Amino acid sequence: PAARARAIVMATTHFNDPKTLAEVSKGLGEPMKGIDIRTLSEEELLQTRGV
Repeated sequence: PAARARAIVMATTHFNDPKTLAEVSKGLGEPMKGIDIRTLSEEELLQTRGV
């Protein structure tokens, strides 16, 4: 978790520097999986919560 947190901070700080982005992305392991919004039920959608 610490390496990923550092990479997030560095990527946010240097978002316009492709070389730095590539460097901080090395060795982080498996990327986060995306979720297709079309597969979510209405209860899982944030825009309908609390309404």
